[in-house]
Formats: sequence, structure tokens, C-alpha cells
Amino acid sequence: MNALKLLVAASTLACASVAMAQGPAAPASSAAKKELVAKVLQHQQQGVEIMARNMLQAPVAQLMQGAGGMLQQMPADKREAAAKAIEADVKKFVEENSPFLRDKAQKLAPSTVGAILEEKFTEDELKQILAWLDSPVSKKFGQLGGEMQKALGDKLLAENGAVLDARFKTLQQNVAKHLGVPMPGAASSPAANKNSPKK
Repeated sequence: MNALKLLVAASTLACASVAMAQGPAAPASSAAKKELVAKVLQHQQQGVEIMARNMLQAPVAQLMQGAGGMLQQMPADKREAAAKAIEADVKKFVEENSPFLRDKAQKLAPSTVGAILEEKFTEDELKQILAWLDSPVSKKFGQLGGEMQKALGDKLLAENGAVLDARFKTLQQNVAKHLGVPMPGAASSPAANKNSPKK
């Protein structure tokens, strides 16, 4: 038996010993626990909607800022019409994609946020969360907020980033057309912002 096989065998024995010491594996979540998780998710709907909306706001704000600077360089007689056209396109983009991203986020919440809640909290703890008691359990729930949001955000962009990128590029092209300039490369889409390294 080579060193690698010996290491794997020793690791397996160690895991088996720990499992026997801890008893059988935890049973699957009960129907009651799943119901509690569903209620917690209902309380989180507004937060999920805010997260989805914020994913659109940053790149749109960046695009509008760049467009504002370019508008100032346009002839005065064309500036107002271009500004109105850009505003209409941006408004349409936000109106179409905010509900789209919100609905996708709500559908993904049970498999991301819900899964974390089922794994990390007991039924009793979920009851305490629902009652919003000022307790260590509430603190624990708050600390996991970032992990749950990241799980949902990652899944949301993984499954819908390409669709959103294509729609955002169309918006960029429309804005550039109204300005009479080539499409800028500075503004980043929601998915590009998510995947770019932080400075």
C-alpha cells in the first residue's frame, strides 16, 4: 500500500470513528422545518427585491454618468432630444429588467437562502427568528445574511448573467446611437461587475 492509499485509509477510518462517536447522520428536514423556512423567506422578500434592484442600479448609474458628460459636448439643439431619448431607454431597461431579475431571485431564494437556513438553524431557532427576538439567534441570522445574499447573487448571475449582459449591451448601443458616438467600453454590465476583481 503506497503512502497515498495509506493516507486515504487512515482518513476514512478517522471519519468513521467521528461518525460513530456522533451517532447517525442528521435526519432530513421535517415538513415543519421546511414550513418555517418558507415563512422566513417570505419575510426576506423585500430584501431579495432590493438586492436584485441594486444589481441594476450600479451599471446604469455609471452609464448615465458617462452619457451626461458626452451630452455636454453635443450641440445645444441636439442635446435635449438625445437626453430625452436616453432617459426613455434607461427607464425602459430598468422597468423591464427589475421585475425580470426580481422574479428570478425569488425563484432561486428557496434553493440558496432556504438551503442555508435549513442547514444552519433548528426548528426552534427558526421560530425565534420569525418572532424577531432580541437574542443570540437573531445575531447569528444577521451574520449569515451576507453568505445567503452571496449564494443567491452568485446563482442569479450564473443562470441569468448572459441574458442580462445582452440586454445591457443593447442599452449601451442605444445610448451611444443617441449621442452619435461609438459604443463606450468603460461601462460594465451587472455580470461583468460581479466577476471583475476587486481593487
